[in-house]
Amino acid sequence: MLFPLYDRNPHARLPIVTIALIVANVFCFWVSVQNGPEGFVRAVYERGFVPQRLTRLDDPAPVISQNQMPGNQVLVVQLSTKAEEVYPTLLTMMFMHGGILHLLSNMWMLWVFGDNVEDRLGRFVYPFFYIVGGLLGTLAQWAIDPMSTQPVIGASGAVAAVLGAYAITFPTAKVRTLIFIGIPLLFDLPALVVLGGWFLIQMLMGVEGLGAPADVNASVAFWAHIGGFVAGLVLMPLLTIGAHPPDKDWRTESREMFDF
Repeated sequence: MLFPLYDRNPHARLPIVTIALIVANVFCFWVSVQNGPEGFVRAVYERGFVPQRLTRLDDPAPVISQNQMPGNQVLVVQLSTKAEEVYPTLLTMMFMHGGILHLLSNMWMLWVFGDNVEDRLGRFVYPFFYIVGGLLGTLAQWAIDPMSTQPVIGASGAVAAVLGAYAITFPTAKVRTLIFIGIPLLFDLPALVVLGGWFLIQMLMGVEGLGAPADVNASVAFWAHIGGFVAGLVLMPLLTIGAHPPDKDWRTESREMFDF
């Protein structure tokens, strides 16, 4: 197991957008679990991205999906394919998570790597990059399994875009990494090694799942990770053309912001 703890890469600007994204994701998860297990599952289907809804866009017949609930109960969900109800899920799915571990893992990776990407892109371009990266990741998952009736949820595609952007912008930045091989070990590794290793694992798992029956590997959207990471690799160099890195230290900036 390989887990990044923090990076040794100072940033100049206070990562306000990254913090706001983390708060928004935590808040949306908290809201989604308020109505009990059945309400949570319904919210996941209605606000998550169900690939077949996009494939059958504006089909008069609804998409029907089933979910096994506790107590051997089966929850049957009917989902509209109307464009005005399907397209918003491409955005809302980025703020839905399947559980606390899913949420924490995404938010941790965003916290570790998002500050430097936000620092490089700036506060106006960074959220645009984040949303587009997440959208492209979701569309990659849809392209692989367009008839799936299982919802794709989570910030993973958008976070993967951040990881791709970090890898290509700061490849030699040191990342304090926990490696567990029977015993826990700590190493300072180049970001390209850590994030490249993560991407390789996603590729291997994604390719392995290509031959599986539909929805077997729906619990983890590996191709959303892959698509998001590649989107970050491509978008980051394009968006930083002519944009100079900031020169004000984030500590100075934060003191100025809160100096009343």
